[in-house]
Amino acid sequence: MEQVSKNESKTKIRLAEPEIFKVILLNDDYTTQEFVVSVLISVFHKPVKEAESIMLSVHNSGRATVGLYSLDIAQTYVEQVHSLAQSRGFPLRCFLEKQ
Repeated sequence: MEQVSKNESKTKIRLAEPEIFKVILLNDDYTTQEFVVSVLISVFHKPVKEAESIMLSVHNSGRATVGLYSLDIAQTYVEQVHSLAQSRGFPLRCFLEKQ
C-alpha cells in the first residue's frame, strides 16, 4: 500500500464517457435518392443495403437517424454532407441531436 506524506494530496481522476450525438438526415423534394444513398455510403461508410434502407426511411418519414457518434465526428459528418450537397446543387440537410 502506498504511503502519502502530509504534503502530498491524492487526486482522483474520473474519466467520463464522451457524449453521444445522433446525426439526423432530413427529406426534401429536390435531392435525388441516388445522391442520398451515395452520401450515406461515402460519408457514413454504410453498406449499400443499409444506405438504401436509411434513404427510404428519410423519404417515407421525413427524417431518419443515420448513426450515433461523438461530437467531433458527428460535426464532421454534418459538414461533409452539407458541403457535398452544396457542390452538387442539392438542398440536402442533416443536423445533430444529443442522444
